[in-house]
Amino acid sequence: MQGHGYAAPPPRRPSTGVLVLLRVIFVAVPILSIGFLAWVAPLRAAIVTRKRGDWWVFAGSLAVLGISFALLSTDNTDDFSTPKGNAGMIILLLNAAACVAYYLYADIHHHRPYPTGHPVPPASGMNYGYPQPPSPYAATLPQTPVAPIPAPAPGTPVPPPPPHRPAPARIDQVRAELDELSDYLRQHPGHTDGNHEGGR
Repeated sequence: MQGHGYAAPPPRRPSTGVLVLLRVIFVAVPILSIGFLAWVAPLRAAIVTRKRGDWWVFAGSLAVLGISFALLSTDNTDDFSTPKGNAGMIILLLNAAACVAYYLYADIHHHRPYPTGHPVPPASGMNYGYPQPPSPYAATLPQTPVAPIPAPAPGTPVPPPPPHRPAPARIDQVRAELDELSDYLRQHPGHTDGNHEGGR
């Protein structure tokens, strides 16, 4: 009988140095572009986590950026000094700050290591009872059987029980002493009624 086999292994967590470098880059891009490229950070978070909520945040950042551009396009001054220009710049900078904060939250939450003693969520596609690739967290988790052993069908021969492991030396010594005592009691019964049953 064939099972499903191994599913695709879950993506490995990048090293801490790579994660820090990527976070620095995706935080610097929105800030250095004065918010014009703020959408890059939530796009990265959505690609990494593949969650629907992160894609909605990315779409929301594009919508806010569009509103900001609409306000800035109505300002004909060089320094955006009109109320609409000021509002557009404020919205642009607030959008950049919100995108950076959300990106850091989503990326840190996605790549956080699992605490010791908590079960690791199974990779998608893994079925209960089928072999699974070793997990880097397996050493910290208690080992449990995958499935119960089925009872044999009626009429099938039952395999003999596994041989008992040898008894420790102390038990052998006590057993030998009891045998000697039993032999002694057989040879010297303490009963006078003539009922000698070997001390048993």
